[in-house]
Amino acid sequence: MGVFDRLPPMDHLRSEKMCFVQLIIPAESARLAVTYLGELGLLQFKDLNEDKSPFQRIFVNQVKRCSEMSRKLRFFNDQINKAGVKSSVRPAMQPDIDLEELEAKLREHENDLLEMNTNSEKLLQTYNELLEFKMVLSKAGGILASSHNHAAPAERELDEHIYDKEMDDGNAYLLEQGVHLGASENSGVKFVSGIILKSKAMAFERMLFRATRGNMFFNQAPAGEPVTDPISGEEVEKTVFVVFFSGDQAKAKILKICGSFGASCYPVPEEMVKQRQIFREVSGRLADLEATLDAGIQHRNKALESVGSQLRRWTIMVKKEKAVYDTLNMLNFDVTKKCLVGEGWCPIFAKSQIKDVLQRATLHSNSQVGIIFHEMDTIDSPPTYFQTDKFTNAFQEIVDAYGIARYEEANPAVYSVITFPFLFAVMFGDWGHGICLLLGACVLILREKKLSSQKLGSFMEMAFGGRYVILLMALFSIYCGLIYNEFFSVPFHIFGKSAYECREKTCSDAHTAGLIKVRDPYPFGVDPSWRGSRSELPFLNSLKMKMSILMGVTQMNLGIVLSYFDAKFHGNALDIRYQFIPQMIFLNSLFGYLALLILIKWCTGSQADLYHVMIYMFLDPSGNLGENQLFWGQKELQILLLLMAIVAVPWMLFPKPFILKKLHKERFQGHTYRFLGTSEMDPDSEPDSARSRHDDFNFSEVFVHQMIHSIEFVLGAVSNTASYLRLWALSLAHSELSTVFYEKLLVLAWGYDNLVVKLVGLVIFSFATAFILLGMESLSAFLHALRLHWVEFMNKFYHGDGYKFRPFSFALLADDED
Repeated sequence: MGVFDRLPPMDHLRSEKMCFVQLIIPAESARLAVTYLGELGLLQFKDLNEDKSPFQRIFVNQVKRCSEMSRKLRFFNDQINKAGVKSSVRPAMQPDIDLEELEAKLREHENDLLEMNTNSEKLLQTYNELLEFKMVLSKAGGILASSHNHAAPAERELDEHIYDKEMDDGNAYLLEQGVHLGASENSGVKFVSGIILKSKAMAFERMLFRATRGNMFFNQAPAGEPVTDPISGEEVEKTVFVVFFSGDQAKAKILKICGSFGASCYPVPEEMVKQRQIFREVSGRLADLEATLDAGIQHRNKALESVGSQLRRWTIMVKKEKAVYDTLNMLNFDVTKKCLVGEGWCPIFAKSQIKDVLQRATLHSNSQVGIIFHEMDTIDSPPTYFQTDKFTNAFQEIVDAYGIARYEEANPAVYSVITFPFLFAVMFGDWGHGICLLLGACVLILREKKLSSQKLGSFMEMAFGGRYVILLMALFSIYCGLIYNEFFSVPFHIFGKSAYECREKTCSDAHTAGLIKVRDPYPFGVDPSWRGSRSELPFLNSLKMKMSILMGVTQMNLGIVLSYFDAKFHGNALDIRYQFIPQMIFLNSLFGYLALLILIKWCTGSQADLYHVMIYMFLDPSGNLGENQLFWGQKELQILLLLMAIVAVPWMLFPKPFILKKLHKERFQGHTYRFLGTSEMDPDSEPDSARSRHDDFNFSEVFVHQMIHSIEFVLGAVSNTASYLRLWALSLAHSELSTVFYEKLLVLAWGYDNLVVKLVGLVIFSFATAFILLGMESLSAFLHALRLHWVEFMNKFYHGDGYKFRPFSFALLADDED
């Protein structure tokens, strides 16, 4: 352990050191002090009024006022969006106003807007009713005119049984009287005209027929164009109708049915002269109303523009004010001393900045008493705070999605910056596809200022947030693609000539004859001559499978080493002796030894079967290795490693619970000893926990927990190593799919002597590459790389049961209302 002890401390890999502070703020400077702290954004307040409901807190009235103003601002925003008004990009600068002035201004604007909306709705309803009346006059007038001129054809229609035979004789008489309506005013035949939804016309006619027992004549004509409904305000298809009937009783029934179906009835005179006169009057009123509506809309839009130019500024102001009063409601009010008492967490480096801000608040509020700011001791666990920038933020978010780190726990995001995109690239390796990803990442990065100010869709927002992750994934994909020597699945002689040639000069490719080595190995990556050879798949499978095991064992060892640094940082000697050491021994006795055999086989060119070696290491440890022996003393080393792996399991399981039991007994008996904290017994590992809660020691619970942890590690060592084989599987799948698209789409299409076929093949190949290889395959590789970090790497050392530092900051206010 001396080597590790001499290493520099890993302070830069841990969360910021935090301190618990108390503020005693005079009432007259409280609002200004909290406002300045919100602008600084480095203090997380603790809610000291958790037992009180929102309505029992001190500043509930101010919060209600801000909520009401927020409602009005949302109303203005909805009206602006509904009207399609665009506010000026650079609004005119307005003088600063206080909250009372803003409240009065918002109330005035809301009342004006509501009044304009009411007047506009009334005018619009009148306009739509007149428009319907005009249509009824036009269509119903034609129906009435045709009824005057077709008496004889109507009789012929009766003779030809146009109407159903179930209609009685009274119906035929009514029809005859209807067509002679203009000739006799005393005939007793009347009519009702109006307009109804087209979808209800058939049911409406059927209901009228049943209600009048067939003693009516129904005629209809389509309105011809969509009509704005006066009630709903939606554009709908409508039908103009005219119902002929006889008797007041039938009229009452018809009018009631019209009301129930939502039909609008309009009076239409029989004389054509009166119809034309009313038509002209309605047209004139429509023109006047249209001009009035246009003027009203222009006036309303101007009012909305004036509001819209300041809407964002007002919204931010109200949000800040509401956040300030919400924070003040978290403080205790001392009535006797007329001051507010607050508690919270802040980074140690921010203490001087907070003191300066509080001093400035005291000065600007003209308070006679200064604000007291001092550090306090606490038994609560501090929050976790990592300072990130636009480059590291996405990697930190990937880790935080698994769980927030404990306070001062080793941060996996530091290593994930390299390991995550690299493992992605191992599965996605193709330098042609990598260049496509690189171009996409560069577009997002070069336009980040413009895109950050725009509202993006969910997918684009996710891609923009991870633009630097995509950049590194693209760069590593190009690197791995050069190693695999694949450019859209096509190999190139980039780094010189191939080391292999055909056995005979007459052979044209590797399919007809074997290859022989004629020069030094290919300088970088896979030799392009392997492509298309008979042994291509076995060679690449063997290479990628062994490479996956080496990467997996390396990353799992890194995770265990980080658990040592965590235990050393927190002074947990038990975790080092009875977790870190046996875990390293167990993992490397089995899978570290397998990685060593792979490297020896690659270096020596041995033909040993590593499957046979690992299987018979357990089945027959003392057996003869024969041709599978890779080095002298291999059998004795295997026996030693097997024994060490067996010993490591009880080493992990038994000592730690019994030592903890002994330490607890000594503590209970009052013996002095140096407390050895562990991950299970660390009182600072959980928020809102106290040391007194750990006084009750449950040995069976600790033993069962340790047993589960040990079994999980032993079984996980096998399953996690096998899980890294997904690097080989996905890399092979990506390569083969790319080859299929290239050979069966592009090459096949370009084999035809037809330009159209070539272009179609190129287009299909491009779409397949973009949507399947660059879209679905990249997402698949991303998810698998995510799983390898969350499960195989981070579970070796990362607890992830902390809570995030959430300071009171105006910069972190959400765009949407709370």
